[in-house]
Amino acid sequence: MEFSIKQCSPEKQHSACVVVGVYQGGQLSAAAQQLDAAGNRQISALIERGDITGKVGSSLMLHTLSGIAAERVLLVGLGKADEFNGKKFLEVLRATFTALQNSVCKNATLYLTDLAVTERDAIWKINQSILLAAESAYRCDHLKSKPADPPTLHKILLGCADKPDEAGQTAVQQASAIADGVKLAKDLGNLPGNICTPTYLADQATDLAKQHKLKVTVLEEKDMEKLGMHSLLSVSSGSRQPAKLITLEYRGGDKKQKPIVLVGKGLTFDAGGISIKPGAGMDEMKYDMCGAASVLGTMHAIAEMSLKLNVVAVIPSSENLPDGAASKPGDIVKSMAGLTIEILNTDAEGRRILCDALTYAARFKPDTVVDIATLTGACVIALGHVASGLYSNQDTLAHELFAAGEYANDRVWQMPLWDEYQQQLDSNFADMQDIGGREAGSITAACFLSRFAEDYRWAHLDVAGTAWKSGKEKGATGRPVPLLTQYLINRAKS
Repeated sequence: MEFSIKQCSPEKQHSACVVVGVYQGGQLSAAAQQLDAAGNRQISALIERGDITGKVGSSLMLHTLSGIAAERVLLVGLGKADEFNGKKFLEVLRATFTALQNSVCKNATLYLTDLAVTERDAIWKINQSILLAAESAYRCDHLKSKPADPPTLHKILLGCADKPDEAGQTAVQQASAIADGVKLAKDLGNLPGNICTPTYLADQATDLAKQHKLKVTVLEEKDMEKLGMHSLLSVSSGSRQPAKLITLEYRGGDKKQKPIVLVGKGLTFDAGGISIKPGAGMDEMKYDMCGAASVLGTMHAIAEMSLKLNVVAVIPSSENLPDGAASKPGDIVKSMAGLTIEILNTDAEGRRILCDALTYAARFKPDTVVDIATLTGACVIALGHVASGLYSNQDTLAHELFAAGEYANDRVWQMPLWDEYQQQLDSNFADMQDIGGREAGSITAACFLSRFAEDYRWAHLDVAGTAWKSGKEKGATGRPVPLLTQYLINRAKS
């Protein structure tokens, strides 16, 4: 989908559809007023006879209005003017794109970003308009023998009363890049485990590196063995698919600038190993690599933006399957950091591949490390499917990520990482055990990771509740690509 922004009069805009807002009570938005005046009060007449009430999210498609250059006009309800906030703006966008996708429009001009939205700026409105437009067009049916026809809507123009400044043009370019990154993360996440293997992920990273001239390195199991990554390798030991450790390096900043490292969990399928999961819902364990997918999506986005920043992606990838060679409860393995780990539950594999990746990340002399993982069901119990869990060893970093998530509408909530929880990982036989019991499961998983991130600023995002949806709308969400890209945009500005 193509996106652009320009100053243009709604009544003169030659478009398949012009979209304007109507407030509850009959008040017209500025763009709707212009259409109404040019069309001899046709819109006002429709409001007066009750064809559209202005209720938030309602819509009415009008065809061939006299005095209007566009083929169609879509009226969208905005609700009460004094209550029009960010949440309602998003409702309006969803209603708009639902109506447009259900039409035959190939292009549309939206006059929505000029609307006054409580505590939201123009850049936010542009970002959300583009991201939700892209979301409405997303399909993942290419593996069906007869895929549905692609959406007809492929071009969106954001119309505005005043000439957009450089910041507005940049926002369109950046939001388009974020949308592309989200799409890549969704595409990878939605692939089945028999296609998206660790080798496939490595190939995708290599293709991404060629596309954007990034440096890519793929470590094989023999390389990891030499580095002492026995924790990571203990996860892949039950699989016929070899593990990979993938790194991508984007160097958009000064040579002396320390990089931000993104570590993405890449479990391309997690059956739980010997501690095998229940059969119901196990198909969704193909989404256990959504942390890796989000990191690749973020790298794609920032490369498209040409951000002036140095960013490194580190992706440990493997499968976790039961086999005669698989790790067993009670086994003890040594991590790359030299710490020994007693495996009590082979389904706690995410932290065991991440810990070696976090140790490996230190060789890049990072300014900051953020790991992203579909790590614990306990986080879903705590936060549901709205917010991702956020842990950090530095409050300033946590606040930066929280603010980025709030702005990007990709929200997180900070969880405690207190020393009192660390004792739940005590083992009689090793330096630590891999689980801390039923209580505070998401916290103790983060505590485990924190032991391998003591030498740098570090944050952990547990996206187990937000990386995909179940049920009728089953599919990867692309989160937290919007949060990560916004965080990196903010860092590039600073």
